[in-house]
Amino acid sequence: MDIPSPYPGKVTEILIKKGDTINEGDDLCEIDVDLSHQPESEDQETIDETTRTGVATEEQPESKKIIKDTPASEAPNVFLNKSFKGVHASPSVRKLARELGVDLTQVIGTGLKNRIQPEDLKSHVKAILTGATSSSGGVLPEIPSIDHAKYGPIKSVPLSRIKKISGPRLQASWINIPHVTQHDEIDINELEQIRLDLKDKAKAEGFSLTILAFMVKAVSKILKDSPDFNSSLDPNGENLIHKDYINIGFAANTDKGLMVPVIKDADQKDLFGIARELSELSKLARNGKIKLEDLQGGTFTISSLGSFGGTAFTPIINAPEVAILGVARSQVRPVFIKGQFLPRIILPVSLSYDHRVIDGVGGIQFTTELKNTLEDPASFLDNLEA
Repeated sequence: MDIPSPYPGKVTEILIKKGDTINEGDDLCEIDVDLSHQPESEDQETIDETTRTGVATEEQPESKKIIKDTPASEAPNVFLNKSFKGVHASPSVRKLARELGVDLTQVIGTGLKNRIQPEDLKSHVKAILTGATSSSGGVLPEIPSIDHAKYGPIKSVPLSRIKKISGPRLQASWINIPHVTQHDEIDINELEQIRLDLKDKAKAEGFSLTILAFMVKAVSKILKDSPDFNSSLDPNGENLIHKDYINIGFAANTDKGLMVPVIKDADQKDLFGIARELSELSKLARNGKIKLEDLQGGTFTISSLGSFGGTAFTPIINAPEVAILGVARSQVRPVFIKGQFLPRIILPVSLSYDHRVIDGVGGIQFTTELKNTLEDPASFLDNLEA
């Protein structure tokens, strides 16, 4: 383990050998030091440090050479080793801080002269895990800044207001929530036939009928029996808040960025009511006329990228929700049914969920129930919405 020296100087003699058994307070080595480099106000602190590390020092009035070489093997840990500078902590606390990836400059010490005690370090880590405080920049190294103009012509394009707002929220969600994504495939052959049969009726009423409307209807039904997916963690992370209302948000692509309008009380609306609201909210979002209240209060989100393509993806949870369903593009595939291959429409889905709230079994139970529900339209459509 690393033992910080209380003074700059040169090791003149090592008093122990590899394999020796030593006790607290034993002399480890002798160091020639130059006390002129040590601030007077820290004399008592360095004496305390000497006692704890068992380093025997010998005062020398003559200036000695200071050895500053850093082993090459320590180079990758430079950003964590900065914890050794500017703080007072014992070797055992420093070692524990390195193992946990904690920057000691961010920890408040309660000992003499702000010395960091083991309890201070544990309290700091606990506060980060429970969300009472944010982790320091030492845990997440910054992306290096590069002068891109050195390699060719560039153009700086400002982010839209929506992306400036949503970007930090997405980053916070990805950092603070342990995401797990469960993938599955659903045979929507029968569901697509129903959609085609009802498409003209919906068009006559002034809106489009898409697969997303069926997804919202089916998810609303499942959430009634899966309250953990329709919940949020409270701020201290100790309780789960189950919501008696079901508000489904859906990702809407606009020229200015992604927006998430919310269908309130989706479980109380029929298929056409959901489809009509999807169409109206999407239009308002694209025209920049959507109201703030139409973007708030969601309990579960569906992000459908089917119209753009793709086979699967990992959607980021829309905190403080605990789950989000991603829908990719459906494809016609040959499926072996009753002794023969038949063309079937297969829809890929990806469910991301907060692993603090939902475990793997709960995740696969949700996707399995969704698969069974969508493959049996009669189970969630009232009289097939005829």
